[in-house]
Amino acid sequence: MKNLAPLLLLLLTLLGAGPLQAAPRRDFANQYRPGRTIEVDTRREGDSLRVYLRFPNQSAQRRRVPLQVMSWADFNARRPLWQDTVRGVGRRLRTDGDLDRLSFTLPLSRLVAGQVLSMAFGPATEAMSGDAAWLRLTPSTLNRSFVLIDSLSRPLMRRYVRAREVFGVEAYAPGQSLTAYRYPLSSQAAAPPMAASSTLGQQPRTLGLQDSARFNADQLLRLPAGLYLLRVGNQGPNLGLLVEENRFPKLTSADELIAPLIYVSTSQERQKLFDAPDPKKAVDQFWLGVANDDQDRARALIRAFYGRVVAANQLFSAHKAGWLTDRGMLLQVMGAPETVYRSGNEERWVYRGYQTQNSTFVFRAKPSTFAPDNYELVRRPEHEYLWYAAVELWRKGLIAQPGR
Repeated sequence: MKNLAPLLLLLLTLLGAGPLQAAPRRDFANQYRPGRTIEVDTRREGDSLRVYLRFPNQSAQRRRVPLQVMSWADFNARRPLWQDTVRGVGRRLRTDGDLDRLSFTLPLSRLVAGQVLSMAFGPATEAMSGDAAWLRLTPSTLNRSFVLIDSLSRPLMRRYVRAREVFGVEAYAPGQSLTAYRYPLSSQAAAPPMAASSTLGQQPRTLGLQDSARFNADQLLRLPAGLYLLRVGNQGPNLGLLVEENRFPKLTSADELIAPLIYVSTSQERQKLFDAPDPKKAVDQFWLGVANDDQDRARALIRAFYGRVVAANQLFSAHKAGWLTDRGMLLQVMGAPETVYRSGNEERWVYRGYQTQNSTFVFRAKPSTFAPDNYELVRRPEHEYLWYAAVELWRKGLIAQPGR
């Protein structure tokens, strides 16, 4: 019995301390906050995978610690399958304005489709957080042997360009041909989060090919507006590219300013703006009316609303402009989610304290050739109250955001 006394004392101590706390779930909210996101791209080079990273705010140059790379079974795994340190990072870092660029290679033998990589500077705890750069390994990311570049031969790190913007395709094997297949652009905005499936309308299963053209893979290109599928050589993964007019992802024309109002205005109001002699001035008057003729408030509303449209374009543009997508719609009207959880093929956006209510919006992965990172919202009737509460705030001249 004497030998049991220390064990009983330890058990009582643990019970007195309360229930054991599970490790907190990984929060990916910073992946959707412009200025915080670390951008990632890849290119296969023989038996290696080259990883390109672009860090915001010269955050990489300020860190004097190694870059940690970890492999995970999925986004929600608690223990990495393996981890490694990228050597000689300081020699590879390149400053590009307010950004830092870095590339390195990993052996393909260590990489498995379906698993996930995290990359971050600092101790292992930081590399494990949602603030790291995250990359889901797919057959496309592991096998695509080319990358988009800008006119200075730097990785473009995005899947959209402006019409007639100069860009290129850099293939690992030189002297290959490039075929660009052009399809029509989509202007269909996402349905509200409480819409019934019967009201969503039938989505086309296929897109009609408009035309195609062949180029040398190492020449610089200028393409007219459209949705493109790029293919290098005769086999291997394709890559979708969105080509938009004007200064995309920014908004400059009257039509571009009016269209995103679909979420916070009536069809009659938008038609009146389109038909106005000076549509841009009419848009200003719309926001001035919302702000009860308070010019400072109107300017703040315009900056906030269209700033979110631009952010959605930067984050989610793929098969269509980002603000037209399900995630872009929610970001635009309700603001950035406070918490984002990922598990399997789902993302959960959590808004806490929004209009005194908490709500979780579930997105399910629906990848396509043009949009491998596309997610669709699971629409539910219970989202109606929160959605209309956010719209009503905009209509009252207030910026809808969590906690209001």
